[in-house]
Amino acid sequence: MTAGQVQTRYRVSGMDCASCAAKIEAVASRLDGVAEASVSVAAATLVVRHDSGADLSALPARLKPMGYGLALALANAEPARTSAPAAAPEACCDHDHDAHGGHDHGGHDHADHPHAGPDHSSPPPDRDASAGGHDHAHGAEPGEGGFWSNGKARLTLASGAAFAAAFLAGLILPQVQTPLFIAAMLVGLVPIARRAFAAAAVGMPFTIETLMTIAAVGAVIIGAAEEAAAVVFLFLVGELLEGFAAGRARDGIKALAALVPKTALVARGGDFVEVPAAQLAVGDTILVRPGDRIAADGEIVAGEGGIDESMVTGESAPVTKGVGAGVFAGTVNGDAALTVRVTATAEDNTIARVVKLVEEAQEARAPTERLIDRFSRVYTPAVVVIGALVATVPPLLLGGDWGEWVYKGLAILLIGCPCALVISTPAAIASGLSAGARRGLLLKGRAVLETAGKVTVVCLDKTGTLTEGRPKVTDVIGFALPEPEVLRLAAALEGGSSHPLAKAILDRAAADGLSIPVASEGRALGGKGVTGIVEGREVFLGSVAAGAARVALEPQTEDRLAGLNDEGKTVSLVIVGDVLVGAIAMRDEPRADAAAGLAALKERGLRTMMLTGDNARTAAAIGRALGIEVRAGLLPEDKQRIVSELKRQGDIVAKVGDGINDAPALAAADIGIAMGGGTDVALETADAAVLHGRVRDIAGMIDLSRRTMRNIRQNIGISLGLKAVFLVTTVAGITGLWPAILADTGATVLVTANALRLLRRTGE
Repeated sequence: MTAGQVQTRYRVSGMDCASCAAKIEAVASRLDGVAEASVSVAAATLVVRHDSGADLSALPARLKPMGYGLALALANAEPARTSAPAAAPEACCDHDHDAHGGHDHGGHDHADHPHAGPDHSSPPPDRDASAGGHDHAHGAEPGEGGFWSNGKARLTLASGAAFAAAFLAGLILPQVQTPLFIAAMLVGLVPIARRAFAAAAVGMPFTIETLMTIAAVGAVIIGAAEEAAAVVFLFLVGELLEGFAAGRARDGIKALAALVPKTALVARGGDFVEVPAAQLAVGDTILVRPGDRIAADGEIVAGEGGIDESMVTGESAPVTKGVGAGVFAGTVNGDAALTVRVTATAEDNTIARVVKLVEEAQEARAPTERLIDRFSRVYTPAVVVIGALVATVPPLLLGGDWGEWVYKGLAILLIGCPCALVISTPAAIASGLSAGARRGLLLKGRAVLETAGKVTVVCLDKTGTLTEGRPKVTDVIGFALPEPEVLRLAAALEGGSSHPLAKAILDRAAADGLSIPVASEGRALGGKGVTGIVEGREVFLGSVAAGAARVALEPQTEDRLAGLNDEGKTVSLVIVGDVLVGAIAMRDEPRADAAAGLAALKERGLRTMMLTGDNARTAAAIGRALGIEVRAGLLPEDKQRIVSELKRQGDIVAKVGDGINDAPALAAADIGIAMGGGTDVALETADAAVLHGRVRDIAGMIDLSRRTMRNIRQNIGISLGLKAVFLVTTVAGITGLWPAILADTGATVLVTANALRLLRRTGE
């Protein structure tokens, strides 16, 4: 990326296939000062990387005769930047629970919800910038005025009506049948030929419009005017269907973006007033009524209720959330009013960022797509040569009939149109990326989607990835006092603390409905614990070692505490005066679906491995519970070394984490995957992200990749197979121009429809 360059992003109208994209890229690339142009059919965008002083004002005018319109997208003229390195490290560094001593250590705060992707403006509404009303509108998505309101649909309707009129008139007056069919053909062919000449003028002579024009004119010359008119009409019908299918492929992401409501009730002067959601600022307070969609990412400051997050996270059941919990824009509030403090603006909320990242991913070509592009550049001219040879060699050398063989040569031109082949890969990948985004599986690039299915080893962090990332109380033991009393005294000492272990004790006390007394004269004992006066008694809460220095431990007590330690649990003793009254054990517990998620990976033939900086005993306990190979006590460079060793052995490695200290390993892996709930840094820099933090979704990502690659192979087989069949039947004289055009447009529609199958929900 050269210094002084910027990139400008456009919305493109009138585009539905990869050959359209190639034309637009070629025109844009020929402008002075343009370094690179990249078009995404699925996202309907054009990104131009150019010198800061380059004049792009001529671009819309050059594309308009070819049938394409441009509209500037938001956030343009950004400084061009290279791709971020693949690094999705884990926010919650692997801390040694036994090193906590008396809780004298820094806490690790976790994000309540994920934000995926860099800070970008949300895409603007689609606009048709070709103000003159071009006659070629590939995109046949129904507009606000209805399906038949766009230019392409009207042209198809006019061509069909002219063909039908010529046919009926020919039955009555056979002597005028030929000129009538020629006139009907010209209704549809003139716009097609105009686009062909426009493309040729910018150095692209081998386009589908060129092949269509040659075939139709040639058919008239050899006396097949009726077939020429029919072929032009069928070609327009095929393009109309292609455009409709392409629009369907975009609907998934458009529907996701449409989830966010347009307005919100925001606090103003002691009351709540309705304002556009786009005007919400960080720190605003909004009211979300029962049944309403939440208008912004935020944090609940008042109220508690169930929230339906299925459209964002894929969770089928509503999630109960209260004060302090994070919420997503676009999710549906249940049966209680909530007051929410806004934490992200409209262009930076979860849905906007996911949409932006998916669109950016669709703008980068995958390896398979690049291969098909290179092949098609040779393939199309080769088809023209073959068609010419079929038309001329038999009559010249074998005494064949000129009319018959020219007819066959023209049919071969139509059979050879590359649309279905060229769109076979991008259609499937766009559908795969969209399907993943709708399930909370964000793959930030087509190459990532391809590579995910080839992974052989999955290396996972422990804390915050396989586990919840926050300790929970697992055992409360009463030696001299009942268990509830032990927990109550410990909670009194921890009142007001934000330390993760303290929060675990307070959460358990709240869950058990205990009334927590107030402690006085509280103080922290560095590396040992905390002490204070509770209800007139001196109470100590701290590590086993610090507690043993205060009171003598019975052998059976030591054995019991050692057993808890062997299970990877952190144990704190509760001492009142000089009496050991109880103990509390805590551990960062595995995610609810961790074992099932790892089992799903193994069922797919993948090796799983835990790479953690935590101590060996804690890691081994979690590893035994989950049935995963464990490497513990690792520094960041150790994790990188292990990943690199696996790659040298021939493995394709995925590294999964949720924070910032796994950057070397994430960069070394073939794919870095961030877990939802981790830091924004992880989610922004990873190759992929599991937005709702379910371990089993890693297997879902692998499945999605494999399904997409199968779909691509099917599409290539469909497009080449149909062409091969009709090529043979045409040369043999079995089929003609009509089946030839059906072989092209029909294959394109079949390929697109097959790709759309990836959008179907297949389960979680």
